[in-house]
Amino acid sequence: MLNLIEIVKAIILGIIQGITEWLPISSTGHLLLFENWIPFTLSESFVDTFMVIIQVGSILAVILLFFDKLNPLSPKKSAQSQKETWILWSKILVATIPAGIIGILFDDLIDQYLHTPWVIAATLVIYGVAILWLERQHRQAKITSLTQVDYKTAALIGMFQVLALIPGTSRSGATILGAMLLGTSRIIASEFSFFMAIPVMLGAGTLKLVKSGFDFTSVEWMAMVLGFVSAFVVSIAAIRFLLKYIRSHDFTIFAYYRIALAIVVLLAMFVR
Repeated sequence: MLNLIEIVKAIILGIIQGITEWLPISSTGHLLLFENWIPFTLSESFVDTFMVIIQVGSILAVILLFFDKLNPLSPKKSAQSQKETWILWSKILVATIPAGIIGILFDDLIDQYLHTPWVIAATLVIYGVAILWLERQHRQAKITSLTQVDYKTAALIGMFQVLALIPGTSRSGATILGAMLLGTSRIIASEFSFFMAIPVMLGAGTLKLVKSGFDFTSVEWMAMVLGFVSAFVVSIAAIRFLLKYIRSHDFTIFAYYRIALAIVVLLAMFVR
């Protein structure tokens, strides 16, 4: 019975991951809050690894949905289109360098000192207010296609991704916000944000697995697989929803949600 409960928790966390990874509301924040209030009774090593592995499930959803756009070897593409896809990948890699370096250097410190409900509540509010401010600027997008994203812009968006190492920030929120500040449209900001996540999260997942030594029980492996699958399936629906939603709406609703969630977090902390 106890093992079944842990499996159910893993599936729920996978669903939460799939929904929140792509919306600018912080997947890590939601996952940490849920696990803080209804914790696993499994090993600490498993929990740390699980939280990253389900993010890899979300990444596979991006690869599946955008496979043709991201595949430079597609026979359907002309030579010029294949070249542009390789260039896009080079820009994605440039954008991932800052977070990759900072993440490797400070991963343990971030886990130790910043993974708290108080930090999450603060960042939820800060970036909620930032989104509201940005949406009231009525900026005219200068970059309306991926080919217009140059290396400088990609690197600057990558700097915004560093901010997402702080729990509660939202990787998609930070990078989309940053990209829009730099002049991209919502659609291009969202797509580039999705693509940036691929090398970062695949790398983070590999790093966590190596650190864990692959030393998990059969129940932990089952929980990890089911969480991974649920994150993958739900991510497909969430990505499709977001891309459809932002064609006719802005991000204001997500800003209000972040602020409301922060209030709930703070109230819960005082009640406990």
